[in-house]
Amino acid sequence: MELSFHCRRSTTTTTTTTLAVVSLSLLILFSTSSFVRASSSIYSELNPIKPRHSRLLKSAVQRETPTSQLSEIWTPLENQGWKPCNELRNKPTLPEKSEGYIQVFLDGGLNQQRMGICDAVAVAKILNATLVIPYLELNPVWKDSSSFEDIFDVDHFIDVLKDDVTIVKELPEEYAWSSREYYALAIRDTRIKAAPVHATANWYLENVLPVLQSYGIAAISPFSHRLTFDNLPMDIQHLRCKVNFQALVFVPHIRTLGDALISRLRNPQHSTDEMGSNYLQEVTDADDSKNAGKFVVLHLRFDKDMAAHSACDFGGGKAEKLALAKYRQVIWQGRVLNSQFTDEELRSQGRCPMTPEEVGLLLAALGFDNSTRLYLASHKVYGGGARIATLKQLFPLMEDKKSLTSPFERAQIKGKASLLAALDYYISIHSDIFISASPGNMHNALVGHRTYLNLKTIRPNMALMGQLFLNKTMEWSEFEHAVVEGHENRQGQLRVRKPKQSIYTYPVPDCMCQA
Repeated sequence: MELSFHCRRSTTTTTTTTLAVVSLSLLILFSTSSFVRASSSIYSELNPIKPRHSRLLKSAVQRETPTSQLSEIWTPLENQGWKPCNELRNKPTLPEKSEGYIQVFLDGGLNQQRMGICDAVAVAKILNATLVIPYLELNPVWKDSSSFEDIFDVDHFIDVLKDDVTIVKELPEEYAWSSREYYALAIRDTRIKAAPVHATANWYLENVLPVLQSYGIAAISPFSHRLTFDNLPMDIQHLRCKVNFQALVFVPHIRTLGDALISRLRNPQHSTDEMGSNYLQEVTDADDSKNAGKFVVLHLRFDKDMAAHSACDFGGGKAEKLALAKYRQVIWQGRVLNSQFTDEELRSQGRCPMTPEEVGLLLAALGFDNSTRLYLASHKVYGGGARIATLKQLFPLMEDKKSLTSPFERAQIKGKASLLAALDYYISIHSDIFISASPGNMHNALVGHRTYLNLKTIRPNMALMGQLFLNKTMEWSEFEHAVVEGHENRQGQLRVRKPKQSIYTYPVPDCMCQA
């Protein structure tokens, strides 16, 4: 018997047998306990979820939106007195001699990497260096290994910036040793590891330029959020804008597929039964339609990470609370700031992400009726179809990537979270209205990009919505009035960037000129 090997030889057979039985019993108990916990977690995600706001939901389903309100909500933004600066104030020039090669290694999701790419070009300009196409780290959450070239049109990127910064796709042979693997093995003199968050231009000149001059190359990792938004020369700020809004375009097949999905959203008569591999022809044909309809993109940021980290109650009962608490313990060892507050305190402060049901009620109160074409931009919703059911009840014409694409089209991007996010971003930029259920990198990136293009973008008043949803006796008319009034100035009105705020979220005045 295996257990007896660990016991002293003098131990009697009876004692050995008893210990073995006890051990086996404990093992069974532990396994059962683990199974119950696992089952609890699975149950919380798959079990039908009851609406939390039944009173409001019933009224919202029966609502009749006045024609005047419908017309107003779909009306595009008027000219707000600012436009993209098409020409830089100073003509860009390349340095006579490059100081060396700059490499950056970018982690995070697509939109965090997008900002890092813009900053990398700016840093290369500050240092008079040659930029190597940024290396995108493997995303630990989505397990996506997509490279820069898989997501962005690299030739377009290099061509647009050719007068500003020299960019190369790969290092020359003499520097081929400078790779991620090389820096993972030991401390290297050419790696810049201590770049502070929001570092100044002077920091790079004092700390990175000497490395470039000594070795001909410098690799910066980590690099996300490593360049300040303030006190930089205007030509550097303009360059960041140029990268973000002109140089970074997605690869052709993402743009083509995006155009096809936009066509299907605007022209529902194009049946999904007719979807095939030749979606480029479909887009070309659809562009001739003069009766294209309007649609809203809803970025539903409600994945398990966000639900757990918020420490809010989402109505899934005891099983869901236990599952999310366990997830917090495993991922963050329980160190989640929000855990010290009650659900009511978190909601009244606007710190709880809206559920699909709640964002549906927000849209209904703003005036979107059940004929609204709604595109759902999200990777994976915590709770799955059960959580989305009420949103679908309010907006039966809701679509997503799966409902709008053929199996052939889906196969082109299957398992590639960055490409899926790129597709959602592309469709969001071309929608009539965009709304994100909660703040985050995609919300921030799209708010900035749509501001740059003067497109209507609804920013939910999270504190107001949290307080309204805490009131369980509120009538629909009162709720509707409060929502409309609380969002009058949150539909794409320009906001001038304040110190420390991101240039990518607030492009005025750095990226735009007064008309």
